[in-house]
Amino acid sequence: MRAARLTSSSTTPTGPGVAGGAAPVVLVAHGSRDPRAAEATRALARAVSAARPGLSVWASWLDHTEPGPTEVLRMLAEAGHRSAVVVPLLLTAAYHRRVDIPAAVAAAGSALTVRVTDVLGPADGTVAPALLAGLRRRLDEVAPGRFDALVLAAAGTRDARARGSVGRVADALGVGFGVPCRVSYASAAPPAAGVAVARLRAAGARRVAVSAYFLAPGLFHDAVAESARAAGAVAVAAPLTDAPELAELVLRRVDEPA
Repeated sequence: MRAARLTSSSTTPTGPGVAGGAAPVVLVAHGSRDPRAAEATRALARAVSAARPGLSVWASWLDHTEPGPTEVLRMLAEAGHRSAVVVPLLLTAAYHRRVDIPAAVAAAGSALTVRVTDVLGPADGTVAPALLAGLRRRLDEVAPGRFDALVLAAAGTRDARARGSVGRVADALGVGFGVPCRVSYASAAPPAAGVAVARLRAAGARRVAVSAYFLAPGLFHDAVAESARAAGAVAVAAPLTDAPELAELVLRRVDEPA
């Protein structure tokens, strides 16, 4: 095990079986070759830990960045923990939530009781207020009230149910701002961000802004920003990264009953 590379955002090594504290939390991100993505995950882990002092919060990735969730869970078991909570840092409940994360948990063995929470996006058809508040925060940073239409730009998936959940977020965001909001995707499904912006402008919108349905920066967000601005978007929001509302949502997932 490459335990030397494992670092927690909390310096307090408490947890069931160790000192009677709360179960440690393992955040599981998709992973990216872009180093900005890993740093965004670490920043979120620090934000979650700061929001609940004493909670041990660990960052892990399914691909491209170490450690993986299996490695972190094995390390926690070896440290004497009896349980842990895994929070998928995913905005849709597609393949990674249904297959990759359960497989990583199973590979860690049975020494640890692990509860895997819902993803951060709509899990039961309900859009979390904290998620909408985080998206609003990022929009307010770049275009405070200065738009008459929105595009919600997501990474993309071939999973129809996952796309439906993105659509629910777009609907809720549009209602919150009182403007039309359309979905776009960076991959796997149409339309692209630039196409969605152009369609809204053709329908009469004069100032179209783009809300980034991304947890971290990377090539997808870069491509969205480029195509949206080329199509006439007045602003493109930053990814959620370590927004306080996102840290709140992670803790809400941790606190939900099994």
